[in-house]
Amino acid sequence: MQISRRNFVVTSAVIPFLPSLSYGRILGANERLNLAFIGTGGMGTAHAKNVAGRMEGENVNITHVCDVYKRRLDHASKITGGKPTMEYRDILDSNDVDAVVISTPDHWHTKIAIEAMESGKDVYVEKPLSHTIKQALECRDAVHRTGRVLQVGPQGTSSGSMWAAQDAIAQDKIGKVTWSQGSYCRNSRGGQFNWRIDTDAGPQQPKDHDGYVWWDRWLGHEWGLAPEIEWNADHFFRFRKYLAYNGGLATDLLYHRLAPFLRVIEGANGAYPSRVVASGGTYLEKDERDIPDTFLMVADYPNEHSIVLSSVMTNDVGLPTIIRGQHGTAYIDDNKIVGQGTWENEFKSKNGDLMEVELVPHQRRDHMGNFFDAVRNGDELACNVDLGCSTMVAIKMAVDALQEDKVLRWNSESEQVAADAMTPQSYLAGLPLPNFAKA
Repeated sequence: MQISRRNFVVTSAVIPFLPSLSYGRILGANERLNLAFIGTGGMGTAHAKNVAGRMEGENVNITHVCDVYKRRLDHASKITGGKPTMEYRDILDSNDVDAVVISTPDHWHTKIAIEAMESGKDVYVEKPLSHTIKQALECRDAVHRTGRVLQVGPQGTSSGSMWAAQDAIAQDKIGKVTWSQGSYCRNSRGGQFNWRIDTDAGPQQPKDHDGYVWWDRWLGHEWGLAPEIEWNADHFFRFRKYLAYNGGLATDLLYHRLAPFLRVIEGANGAYPSRVVASGGTYLEKDERDIPDTFLMVADYPNEHSIVLSSVMTNDVGLPTIIRGQHGTAYIDDNKIVGQGTWENEFKSKNGDLMEVELVPHQRRDHMGNFFDAVRNGDELACNVDLGCSTMVAIKMAVDALQEDKVLRWNSESEQVAADAMTPQSYLAGLPLPNFAKA
């Protein structure tokens, strides 16, 4: 028997011991998976198109689509055949939805994800996991409480090269990992995230008009998700420029880099940082945005390694993806590991008496396919909620470190952030300049 989310709230008050899994449908390995999409902007529409093109092969059916912008909603419905609705709670109450794909702006991610799991749905949520650390921790706890499947969206955690590097590190082929580097850089005319604005869009339009936007729902101010403001087309169409709804380059781009590093180095659940610093600023893209166009961060971890990440929107030449151990170096982009001459004997003893060996990428399902397999068969997720949460903590600490001009530390017992009295500048002044060169 299935019951709606609203009915469950009433039922659970009478039967408080009813476990979450008892009101969610458990899929068999060969059953059709009924899927709904919540948020059909750029990424949501890309996911919807991808799944719509493989429904038969994946044994998936798209039953519903949801968006607060009618033009996008109608477009997604035409692509997928899913029933359109602007009210996401209609989807959570539906008996013919097994799982949801959440691609809303960041400030809505965890509210919908938690409610979906409490309604017996499994969840694929786009990165970043949340907008705040508190939201991330609440979502992590909700997954463990409900027992539902939740995949977070950094596709790099499904990379065959990263899984090969994970094996190499687990087999101690490069020795103790000490530091890693990665980046996500772009260059564009007109400013990053200055996407096209539909001039006829807004809440002033009739609800049946193509350009109607349910602005108050998008903001989510009723639940404290974002401040209540008058209609602002730049905020709606270009939300990644504003810290009220996301963390800018760090949450949009560097989340893609940090999550795979943590999986490879620390394991499937990642790890929480001990200290995070950040630097950068808005050097060229000086428009309405309040996010930087240049962002650099360093996260230190209790297992005694550091991760250096950069995201720059004014030059697209970034850092190669490298993991450095005492005995050898993993060049992820080139699928190889190379020994350190100082530790030649130790490296050769673990790598077939060679000083350079190939990292053979794993043959893996793509990220969405991995989610389907986890829902049906219990396969291991590439980015589970613990990895998503630990990644989010470090990324959000970096965003705040730059905004507050502070060195931030993570207290693992209280699960709270504390600030050092010292500034990032004084911290970095005592460090040697790293050599980012590939060779």
